[in-house]
Amino acid sequence: MIEQTVQELTPLVGTRPACRALGAAPATIYRRRRPGEPRPRRPRSPAARALSDLERSAVLDVLHSERFVDCSPAQVWATLLDEGRYLASERTMYRLLAACHGGVRERRDQLTHPGYAKPELLAERPNELWSWDVTKLKGPAKWTCFYAYVILDVFSRYAVGWTVQHRENAQLATALIAQAAEQQQITRGQLTVHADRGSAMRSKPVAFLLADLGVLKTHSRPYTSTDNPYSEAQFKTLKYRPEFPDRFENIEQARAFCRPFFDWYNHTHRHSGIALMTPAAVHYGQAKALHAERQRVLDAAYARTPERFVRQPPQPPALPTAAWINKPTAEETAH
Repeated sequence: MIEQTVQELTPLVGTRPACRALGAAPATIYRRRRPGEPRPRRPRSPAARALSDLERSAVLDVLHSERFVDCSPAQVWATLLDEGRYLASERTMYRLLAACHGGVRERRDQLTHPGYAKPELLAERPNELWSWDVTKLKGPAKWTCFYAYVILDVFSRYAVGWTVQHRENAQLATALIAQAAEQQQITRGQLTVHADRGSAMRSKPVAFLLADLGVLKTHSRPYTSTDNPYSEAQFKTLKYRPEFPDRFENIEQARAFCRPFFDWYNHTHRHSGIALMTPAAVHYGQAKALHAERQRVLDAAYARTPERFVRQPPQPPALPTAAWINKPTAEETAH
């Protein structure tokens, strides 16, 4: 009963004065309050120097007037001061606007950027999903470079097309994609082409070509390199080769370097992401036969010396079944 009376008196006189008047211990009242229960407070009386209701209304009318509706309080304060008027301080204007809903947000019209959806792309066979990008190769002098265009099959990691040019533009990209689609005999509705948001990638000639071929196109989110991981990894393989030079003297040297590199990459390089197969073997359907041959060799080795394989008979790396760009998590899939 006393606790309830203290709670009723607290907003009026405060907790400690109420306890003194009723002979209750303040520590007991504080201790018995439920966790998270807000502490009762006395209403604060307005300061003597505070603006009156009429003055606050006058300030808000000026801030919301057609003349100043798009101006910041600092602009309003300075303009009125130059006109010989003083209604309130700049900080008071902000405080009054904060009391209004949305009054302190950006008052000018702002450009709003659209939200970009995370691309979630799946490839379960060759020529189902391609990734393409352009990287710079340093030229003979500072600030000079050549541009390497590379189109990569995401499932097999096979480079289906590449070229080195003096510049990056839509016409060169269109010609390369058209040539690769013709060589791989792409049919309508078969392929998705993924790229970042470079000028050539988003150009109308490329978009028109893909539409004519019946190819779906997707793009990475801005400044998100992980949305195009396969092309980025392939460029790293290119530039981390031991024979990769610091600079190329001319475009002929750059093309001469890339020819044997892409031949090695497609037909010799054992890629860790595709069961240590070569991209060409996976792309042209030779992976199953090679996997079976690897298993035969391992079985023979196990038959000769089983004691050397302590845990279980050896097995070659499992063949790839799918390749994702931004594989959804279990929670996203359930949702």
